[in-house]
Amino acid sequence: MAGDNAVVIKRIKKGGHGGHHGGAWKVAYADFVTAMMAFFLLMWLINTTTPEQKRGIADYFAPQSIAQTVSGSGGVLGGKVMGEDSAHAGGAQSVMQKQSPPSPDSPVKALANGASQGGADADLDKDSTSAHSAQDSDFAHAAEAIRQSIQDNPDIANLSHQVILENTPQGLRVQLVDQDGRPMFQQGSDEPMPYTKKLLSVIGGIVSTLPNRVSISGHTAVNDVSATGGNWQLSAARANEARALLQSGGLTSDRIYEISGKAGSEPLLPENPSASANRRLSITLLREAPPVPADPGL
Repeated sequence: MAGDNAVVIKRIKKGGHGGHHGGAWKVAYADFVTAMMAFFLLMWLINTTTPEQKRGIADYFAPQSIAQTVSGSGGVLGGKVMGEDSAHAGGAQSVMQKQSPPSPDSPVKALANGASQGGADADLDKDSTSAHSAQDSDFAHAAEAIRQSIQDNPDIANLSHQVILENTPQGLRVQLVDQDGRPMFQQGSDEPMPYTKKLLSVIGGIVSTLPNRVSISGHTAVNDVSATGGNWQLSAARANEARALLQSGGLTSDRIYEISGKAGSEPLLPENPSASANRRLSITLLREAPPVPADPGL
């Protein structure tokens, strides 16, 4: 009888889960290997490229836009003036109006004069800000036109990464930068390369559509050797040659404000003064001061 009441425990062995998840690790491992291969490829490229090539890659992926900034002083060469003795203070134009103290016998009249004085100053500031904003808009359109014209011209399309466009306190600056194996001028000479002539002619045609004056400066690297003289003479001669090519593109002579040679005094890459990128032309479409309204009392 005791044998009939025996408890039987039946154990069921579960299995089969390994078959569902057995291949998932292969996908994760493949992703890991791909990521590591891309990482080491990136490290190899960084190690084998020159500083000029790195800069070209950075410029390629940089957003192609002109910063919308407002000039501080509004002079021909006026930017954000630090003080009366600053470099741009000489180009600034300021309007100072003297206000006499209110006379004791006419407080109402003095108050009215003060109110009109403040209103005139506010209108002048508003007009100045509006003029600078309009110039920034013109500069942005000109920069975009230069980029598009270069890309649409097959003879100079490969130079797009050697053209740097910046909206500075002085104005729209266009820099034509040398690259290893692709200089803007023949070595030690002021003779421009054929593609440089076409590039400057295109830029001259676009710059000529704006009324602003133009400043041109030439720059060399510290280790350059000139066939006709020192680097100061060479950089000045290249700037003057650029002027002639801009004029061939449509820029009139009365628009030329300044031509200068800077030699290697203002390197684009200060950490590497001998880099080819320091050899460049700098063309600045100057920010003009807004016209000062005439005094109605005169």
